Amino acid sequence: MSSGKILVAQGGGPTAVINQSMVGVALEARRFQGVTRVYGALHGVRGIVDEDFLDLTQETSHNLELVAATPSSALGSTRDKPDAAYCGRIFETLRAHEIEHFFYIGGNDSADTVRIVSQEARQAGYPLRCIHIPKTIDNDLAGNDHTPGFPSAARFVAQAFAGANLDNAALPGVYVGVVMGRHAGFLTAAASLGKKFPDDGPHLIYLPERVFDLERFLADVKATYERHGRCVIAVSEGIHDASGEPVATLLSREVERDQHGNVQLSGTGALADLLCDEIKGKLGIKRVRGDTFGYLQRSFIGCVSDVDQREAREVGEKAVQFALWGDRDGSVAIRRTGFYSVDYELQPLEAVAGKTRTMEDAFISESGTDVTDAFRLYLRPLLGSGMPDAFRLRGARVPKVLGG
Repeated sequence: MSSGKILVAQGGGPTAVINQSMVGVALEARRFQGVTRVYGALHGVRGIVDEDFLDLTQETSHNLELVAATPSSALGSTRDKPDAAYCGRIFETLRAHEIEHFFYIGGNDSADTVRIVSQEARQAGYPLRCIHIPKTIDNDLAGNDHTPGFPSAARFVAQAFAGANLDNAALPGVYVGVVMGRHAGFLTAAASLGKKFPDDGPHLIYLPERVFDLERFLADVKATYERHGRCVIAVSEGIHDASGEPVATLLSREVERDQHGNVQLSGTGALADLLCDEIKGKLGIKRVRGDTFGYLQRSFIGCVSDVDQREAREVGEKAVQFALWGDRDGSVAIRRTGFYSVDYELQPLEAVAGKTRTMEDAFISESGTDVTDAFRLYLRPLLGSGMPDAFRLRGARVPKVLGG
């Protein structure tokens, strides 16, 4: 006899809409007669091996809806990257609690975790349905038109650069904004959606999909500054040279690495500071400022795309439907079907697990320092309704009396 127990967990970096997916799972599952309990694991897979669960069946629908509209991960998250042995411990806990449906909301590493747990269950002959639910602000999951969490983060980036551009126009100089994105430049490219007038910033955009050359960068900045009297630059944290070495490590004397051995690109203002120093020192421009968006773009409250909210909820709901009505494990994928509508499919876990999508060439300009109209058309509907706009004075000049 089936236990009717399901478990949902959240992994990796939080987003503004990840709770929509978790609540989508919980509320949709509670509609099925055969479901007896809906558990949530605290702090992702770490909570599973520690048997640290919440009973979401006892949450009121009203409170779940309030949590759904709140950014970040309500269940907590983890940066643990499970290997086969770790996944074996996950499976042992799931089996001990007679959990028969496992939903994990996360990126490509989370998809790989789900894949390994699914294999463990099959080898043990245990009836466990495993579904990966997509999430990442980097928008780098294979097989998806876009990924929940990205549109809201992109909305923040677009609005932040629109504001930075206004500031830079009032007090001209050079502004460098460093945006998350180790391998994929989608989020940095979103800065382009903050432009309204032809001379608005960002004037230059640098993505990890293209090789970064410092001398060319300085020449681009110099030419833009001479043309406009100012320059706004969007830079991905993952920019690298021809050998693949991150620019942050080339310019910095001290390199910080995370627990997985990766160069620490987020949570530090090093790259922005280093690029600003190069501009000041080699171009002689005095007013140069830099910002690192860091974690701001992940869970910024009050800057959420309504499209993102809706789709994040629906991938959670569809995950439950695929699990309880379907007969296979997989990863929920968003497919664009028109302008603008989407549909949801269940793709094999192997199609997304451990893979990284990068920006398509059609989205990047020939110069490599801008995006194309194709990218703008791709992103604009994802940002949702009510995007703020900026206007200018029409500039009717008063003739000078004193001359000069």
